[in-house]
Amino acid sequence: MAYLQYGRNALRHIIKETNLKRSDGAIHPLLYACQGARFRKLEVILTTNIEKLGKAGQTVKVAPGHFRNHLMPKLLAVPNIDKFAHLIREQRKIYQHEEEEEVKVIKETEEDKMKEYETAAKRLTNSKLTIRAIINTEKFSARATKDEPIEIRSPVTEDDIVREVARQLNVQIERDNIHLPLPLRTFGEHEVQLRLPKSIPLPEGKVNWTLTVKIRGK
Repeated sequence: MAYLQYGRNALRHIIKETNLKRSDGAIHPLLYACQGARFRKLEVILTTNIEKLGKAGQTVKVAPGHFRNHLMPKLLAVPNIDKFAHLIREQRKIYQHEEEEEVKVIKETEEDKMKEYETAAKRLTNSKLTIRAIINTEKFSARATKDEPIEIRSPVTEDDIVREVARQLNVQIERDNIHLPLPLRTFGEHEVQLRLPKSIPLPEGKVNWTLTVKIRGK
């Protein structure tokens, strides 16, 4: 917990300065922890949340061996005595608000979803997707004229477009959002029609949502 980070050095200082004999003549709990005296349970204050044991600030009873070998060396707990109890209380007063802070889940409304769809659609239609491909050398050498489109070795499919849209434009779409009757097989720019919800208003002058895909050499 946050307060533990500031309390570790103070805890070590108190442990160092604390006498093993209390003013009332009773044996100090640290004597049991350090020398391994056997008794049923030892009352300790947890300095952090421990699963199946308790929350930070709680007083719990643990076996002396568990406290001596695990909790105390890591400062996960301290003996339940006035000095330690006061230190823990003061630390919790300062940092308890951090522990009690709740994460509020805000439900997304239908209107919010539509705004996200519209933002994504505008990003797609205003962007140019660039996909690099390798020339089909056999078809390239067999061209009748220089103006004939240059074919690529591996045609660009819906899956290729979906993957590159996510990578380049940071927009998640599905194959069903792309209308591509045939794979793209040539270099150059291609207008690929998009299938998006009809409730998304089209930009002025647009009949369909489209994505410009430019295929160029590697």
